Formats: sequence, structure tokens, C-alpha cells
Amino acid sequence: MRIANNVKPISYLKGEAAQIVKDLAEFVEPLIIIQDGDAKLVVQDLRSYESDRQTLALLKTIALGQKQIEQGKFSDIEEVFAELDELDRQEKRR
Repeated sequence: MRIANNVKPISYLKGEAAQIVKDLAEFVEPLIIIQDGDAKLVVQDLRSYESDRQTLALLKTIALGQKQIEQGKFSDIEEVFAELDELDRQEKRR
């Protein structure tokens, strides 16, 4: 992805909103809007945004799990399965 190819001034956003929506749906590349020479916002299609959010959530979950492992906050797989088996037995008794 070449973000530099998708940099436009804020006046483009104001005047070409319909075309931007069409382009984003077709090319699925984010659009960077600049104002006074500084990047101010990113415009992207909804599917890409949702995908990015899901990816970020997964990466956060992985990072949290890695941190918990490093802190020794984990259980052996045998313990986990034993606890699940016990919960299953308790549920069947009800």
C-alpha cells in the first residue's frame, strides 16, 4: 500500500465527497487528508475499518496473552482440561 499516492488537501474532501466514497469502495485504500501541510485525518471504507479493528483486537489479545505468560499467569493444558471435565460432570448432575 502506497499511502503517499492517496494524499489530498481538505478542499478535495469538501468538494469531492461522492467521488471519494466511490473510489474508497473500489480501491479499498485509505485517503489521507492534509490541512496546512499536515496530515489531519484518514478516510477509509467501512469494511476496511472493521477489518482493521478486528485485527487490532486480535493483536491486543495476543499481546495480553504473551504478557500473562511472561508473568507466569497461565495454567498447564492438563489442568485446563481437568477443570473443563469437572465442570462438565457438574453440569450433567444438575
